[in-house]
Amino acid sequence: MEPLLIGETSRHRTPLTDLALELAQRAAGFRRSLPDGLLGALADLVRAMNCYYSNLIEGHDTHPVDIERALRDDYSADQQRRNLQLEARAHIAVQKWIDEGGLGGQATTRDGLLEIHRRFCELLPDELLWVESPDTGERLRVVPGAERKRDVRVGRHIPVSAVALPRFLERFEAAYGALGRVDSILAAATAHHRLLWVHPFVDGNGRVARLMSHAMLLDSLDTGGIWSIARGLARQEGRYKDLLIACDAERRNDLDGRGHLSEEALAEFTRFFLTTCIDQVRFMEELVRPDRLRDRILIWAEEEIRADRLPPKSGNVLEAVLYRGQLPRGDVAGLLGTGARQARRVTSALIEREVLVADSPRAPLRLAFPAALASRWMPGLFPESAS
Repeated sequence: MEPLLIGETSRHRTPLTDLALELAQRAAGFRRSLPDGLLGALADLVRAMNCYYSNLIEGHDTHPVDIERALRDDYSADQQRRNLQLEARAHIAVQKWIDEGGLGGQATTRDGLLEIHRRFCELLPDELLWVESPDTGERLRVVPGAERKRDVRVGRHIPVSAVALPRFLERFEAAYGALGRVDSILAAATAHHRLLWVHPFVDGNGRVARLMSHAMLLDSLDTGGIWSIARGLARQEGRYKDLLIACDAERRNDLDGRGHLSEEALAEFTRFFLTTCIDQVRFMEELVRPDRLRDRILIWAEEEIRADRLPPKSGNVLEAVLYRGQLPRGDVAGLLGTGARQARRVTSALIEREVLVADSPRAPLRLAFPAALASRWMPGLFPESAS
């Protein structure tokens, strides 16, 4: 499994360090640019986006509108679509747990990895807990939170034997614990491949690896969960998988590190991973630029007012919430220059359209990003129409 890190003496280290520092700077700047009230709404939307793209990489296409319906217990009558909705809901539940600090910095520990797998799989319908062996056609049941008990083959790669898993996961945990800032960022990429190389579970390894990397970046960069690499990986799925396969290769020559596996291939995957992260931060920065986001939201609100689907001056409330992050309900009447009754009418209409939310009837109003409006408010985030 060595090397697990790109060492400080590696010829690949300097350019990768530069990318890690650029990512840290961009991620911090992006988070600082947003009001606190907007962070939660954006994190909720990104959670759905991350879920959509991570499952898409596995060949499971569940549109965010259907994902949002599942979060409201609104499931399709079609059993297959319902199962995929349940899968998406499970993914979001696990990521929310991670985003709220559930892993406690233990993303690369054996216990942490088993817990991610357990929490994801125990929420899946029974039909999604069975896989078929490519060699024998035998159906195997996935046990939530359990390491595989048999040897497997993944394409041309033969992962470590089942009896060796504890030893490899112990080394994995030791290598990726207590790292410095730069190494922690680089490790989000290197650990991603090495976990897939070990392949500790019968199924679900890809989802666990991406959730693990998400958690590692959350810890090392304090991302706030407001951007996701999964979108970038899914948009370059062929290259993502090709580079992962290349990392399975053994050391090529004396210039290719000192471990059993190719350091050059691992460095190339790390470069791709970090570049993709930077690209996704840049994409989200552009998408939520206050002036452009404001224009898209207000144009939508004006169209809805003209169609008599929203009360007049609804856009004023949305604009105020966007800039302030949150808006006390008592401020709405003054903002609109109307009486309390009309202010309540506007507020209720916006809550009903799911563009405003509040934690209680008296709590401040916050902006929300419903998936049904993503194509208008956040173009390019994910496909416009359900599959």
